[in-house]
Parts: sequence; structure tokens; C-alpha cells
Amino acid sequence: MDKNDKNTIALQRQMTERGHPTLQRRETDMAADSVGVSHSAAESILVAYRSIGIGLFGVVMRYAGMPLEKIALFMNSSQVSGKGQFSQAARLTFKDGVLGPYKVVGPSSMVAWFLQYGIMGLAFQFVDQALSQAMGVKPVYYGSQLMEPPEETKEETFSYKMKFATKTFIAPFFSAALESQVSNRAEVQRYFGLEKFTQVESRMALTPLARAAGPAFLPNAMRNVIMTHTSFVVTPVTYKLYFPQEQKNQSTLFWYGLGMNMFVGNVFGITQQALWGRSLDYAAKHGSINYGNIVREGLKSEGMSAFFTVPRWFSRVLMNAPVQGVLPWFYNEVLPFGEETVLSAAKSTLRMDFFEETQKMQTTDQGLLTSQNTQCADSVSS
Repeated sequence: MDKNDKNTIALQRQMTERGHPTLQRRETDMAADSVGVSHSAAESILVAYRSIGIGLFGVVMRYAGMPLEKIALFMNSSQVSGKGQFSQAARLTFKDGVLGPYKVVGPSSMVAWFLQYGIMGLAFQFVDQALSQAMGVKPVYYGSQLMEPPEETKEETFSYKMKFATKTFIAPFFSAALESQVSNRAEVQRYFGLEKFTQVESRMALTPLARAAGPAFLPNAMRNVIMTHTSFVVTPVTYKLYFPQEQKNQSTLFWYGLGMNMFVGNVFGITQQALWGRSLDYAAKHGSINYGNIVREGLKSEGMSAFFTVPRWFSRVLMNAPVQGVLPWFYNEVLPFGEETVLSAAKSTLRMDFFEETQKMQTTDQGLLTSQNTQCADSVSS
């Protein structure tokens, strides 16, 4: 970058620190300018980087927590009832020994975990950015933006706020549907075990698409919608806008994300997790799934306890909170540390002419903006 580019970047950063509402800059743009890569190229590279990072994070955390996952799966099924549900679930989990929970994890589960979290992150970023550009609104807050004071919103009209809310509500549905498409079948395998899963699936008259998605896809997808909203929308937006500014730091974001996962996401997600487990038990018994019958039978036999109890919620928290609850902190505080390194590596290994050409185009645009920024700076300083 030449001297004019550096001056432009420094001026924009200074204006951002002063809180100028029209010059708030995204984490991606700051990293791109620091390395000397165009914003469009950096966008694509960093979306891939974040998705891979989330995928690897998911694999490690989910495999380490397999015993907790099995306990939660049994707790939210019809195989445990009455008193001592947690101890019943624990006995079922470890009936084949201490390493029993890990025996149901095959290569397909490892791949599914990676794709589940990687695609969840990729789809959310892609859809959020695409809808943001199409509707003319900002993407969801990310990285250091969470630590900044809320921007002034005097210039935001009611129409803008409605478009932002609509976009933010829709994006998690796409990412959750894709996540369930690649993960549900493997989750069902871990629930039944490989041998019983084959037996149950053979009894069900599934279309090729339904077979690829796995049994009980709908409650699985709805659970993921709830958890994706919690991790990528509710947690960062509420932390950015409403958390006391003087208390914002990495530690409070970590615990805030964990608390939102436990007391918001999982309170609602547990109902869909219970419906998922009961649907699989129903499929094993009847060779089909009828959600109306499953809900009616559950309410008739156990009332609301069929879908929500404190022990069921607690087991779900044990399984989900270490991964999904920590995800907002990992996504917004850990991944940004590697972004400039990734961009530098990409710039040195990929086509240099591509980066040079796009950087020239961006420099031209920044040149047009420099005079406007200078006028803004003069007005602020005066």
C-alpha cells in the first residue's frame, strides 16, 4: 500500500474511534487493508477460514463430549421415565463400558461434525452477507465490533430497521437447514448404534431425499434453528447493544455466550430435542413417524414433562453448552487472531495479479472517499 492508502486507513480508523456512524468499519475490511488485499477477495478467503475453524472446533469438542451427548440423547427419549431419569440415562450410556459412548462414533460422524459446524458457519456468513447486500443493510456484528459502543441510529429509518430484522431472522433458517441435512443422519446413527440404525431404516419407506436427511429431520432442523439464532444473532446483537460498555471484554463475552446458550437457547431447544428422540423411538416401534401421534401420546402419558423437565434441560446443557455456548466467544474472539496471517498466506500463494488488480480498483475507490473523509474529519475537529 502507498502513503495515500495508509493515510486513508488511518483516517477511517480515527473516525471510527470517534464514533462517527457513517464510517464504522467491519473487522474483515480492517484485516484486508492491513495486509493489502481487496475487500471482496478477503471476504471470500475469511468466510472459508472461519468455516474451517468452526468445523475443526466442532469435531474436537463433540468427540470429547460423547458421554454427555449419549446421556442427553437418552434423557430426551422415551427410554427413561419416572424418578431417577439421569441415573437411568447414565446406565444406558455406559452399559458397554467406560469407552462405550465412543464406540458409536464412526468416520461418518467425524465428517458430519466437521460439515455440521463448518457448513453452519459458512451458510450463515454467506446468507447474512448476501441478504445484507441485497437489502442494503449491515451484516450481523462480528469480532471487535462487539466491544465497541452501539452506533448512533438517528439516520436509520423504520424501513431500514425492519429490513435488518427480517434479514437477521431469515439467515439462521438457511444455515440450520443445511446443518441438519449433513448432520441428522449421523446423529441418528449415534442414537441407535450402527447395527440398530440399519434395522430401523430398512423398515421405513423413505424416499432417497428423506433417506439422505435421516429420520426425524424436522425437529432436528428446528432445534438447530433455535441454537443458530442464539449463537450467531441473539448473543452478539444483545451483547453489542445492551451489555454495559465498561464491562465488555473477552471474559464477559465468554460467560455471556454460555449463559445465553444455557438459559435461552437450550430452554427452547430442549423441546425439539425431546420430540426428536421420541420420534426415533416411535420409528423403531412403528416403522414410520407421525408427529401428531407422538406429541399426543407424550402429553397423554407424561404431560409437558414429556418435552421439558429440569433434568432433561440439564442433560442437554451438559452436552451442548461446551460447544454451542462457547462458540460465540471462539467465533468472535479467537478466530480473528488468525485472519491477517491467513490473508497474508493467501496473498503470497494465490494469483498475485488478481490481488494487485482488485487492490488497484479498491485504491481508486478509496481515493474518491479520501476527500469526503477529510471534510468529515475537519467538521468533527472543528
